[in-house]
Amino acid sequence: MTNPMSPQVAVCVLNEGNEVSLQMWKIYKVLPDADASSEGLIRVIDETGEDYLFPEEYFAPIDLPSEVQRSFERAIRKRRRAAAETSSAIRPTRLLKHSKRRA
Repeated sequence: MTNPMSPQVAVCVLNEGNEVSLQMWKIYKVLPDADASSEGLIRVIDETGEDYLFPEEYFAPIDLPSEVQRSFERAIRKRRRAAAETSSAIRPTRLLKHSKRRA
């Protein structure tokens, strides 16, 4: 998935070693990350609304019909807002999780 036009969504086709984190055949939101892509990784948003890196071969890019894409994007934004609110309620300030990000 190292093409210049990064997919917006991808389906999980392999989850070996990440069975708890990734559900087979589930559609995930892909976030652009050139550094990760150059290393053969893809950044996706999981069920918690957080983004994580996984090997690109675990995902297949897909195109959604525009109506489905809009609904999917709304659901992702809602999930991320809920995750941020939960995170803010737990910590006084939201800190970046350095373990997720590559320099």
